[in-house]
Amino acid sequence: MSDSDQAFMARALELARKGLYSTHPNPRVGCVIVRDGNVVGEGWHAKAGEPHAEVHALRQAGDKARGATAYVTLEPCSHHGRTPPCADALVAAGVARVVAAMQDPNPQVAGRGLLRLMNAGISVQSGVLEAEARALNAGFVKRMEHGLPLVRVKLAMSLDGRTAMASGESQWITGPAARAAVQRLRARSSVVLSGADTVLADAARLTVRPDELGLGAELTALAQARPPLRVLIDGRLRVPLSAPFFQAGPALVATCAAATSRNRYVDDGHELLAMPGSNGHVDLRKLLLDLAGRGANEVLVEAGPKLAGAFARLGLVDEYQLFVAPKFLGSSARPLLDLPLARMAEAKPLRIVDMRAVGDDWRIIAVPDSTA
Repeated sequence: MSDSDQAFMARALELARKGLYSTHPNPRVGCVIVRDGNVVGEGWHAKAGEPHAEVHALRQAGDKARGATAYVTLEPCSHHGRTPPCADALVAAGVARVVAAMQDPNPQVAGRGLLRLMNAGISVQSGVLEAEARALNAGFVKRMEHGLPLVRVKLAMSLDGRTAMASGESQWITGPAARAAVQRLRARSSVVLSGADTVLADAARLTVRPDELGLGAELTALAQARPPLRVLIDGRLRVPLSAPFFQAGPALVATCAAATSRNRYVDDGHELLAMPGSNGHVDLRKLLLDLAGRGANEVLVEAGPKLAGAFARLGLVDEYQLFVAPKFLGSSARPLLDLPLARMAEAKPLRIVDMRAVGDDWRIIAVPDSTA
């Protein structure tokens, strides 16, 4: 792997990140076409149903693609979906070499795209900046490899680890910059999920507010065109249809209550999903399996200590994003997670992967430490 290969793939990854908020359920992909050391074509996948990154880059390159090298952040597809196979487009364009960051985990591709290129006499290399490419599409990769979406839990807390006053008052713990960062988390997610307690206490809508994204006109428009699915876990159907959450647009309600009110939800444009559960608690793993079946790559959980704690106890969390405000809420305030532990040996070890200031607050990104 040469320095130039890494540099051109880094550029392809930069392009792929433009699709961070809009490609669901597809992966984010970028492509750079290089001939004689010069970039002759670039492209990125904007959203499902539209041309893939390779097609955009080939169109820009034109005849200069013949004999060139194509750098792609994900193995070119080899099957007919909403669009024709990108592997065939590269063969038809006459490229001499294809460098892929990683093999496509989609079973419909899974090496077949690279094999198609090799059988056409094209030199193929894979694995250039693979870790970065997998991180960019971690949710898509997990869904393809394990049948589950990536679960990201967002928590806002004070320095003493409290999320709300004893009364339930929680607006606002963090400042505007942190709240804008949460809006971007929502926009990049396939699903934004919460529970009845949070929706009732905070009059939460869980919508994406475009004016707070700070993404620029093009990416904001794409994010608005593909809003996340809003999911409410309401095991006993406690949230009335008059609540702001339902007034904000169509939503999916997961419940284990008898679906006697199904028609009322459907008539209002919502979906009621009957799930197995016990004591009014929805089976969270089965819900995630259902969401993955709908094409969900990333699920953002914005919930109170009970529901967030349930995800943690079941080992369903892939990443925590903790926004920490420089203030104390006091010992009577509500805890971060409902996670009763009796012994130090039961502590849930985490690995901090990033920590930085966000306005006046701090954001800590942590993942479960499987090595501990």
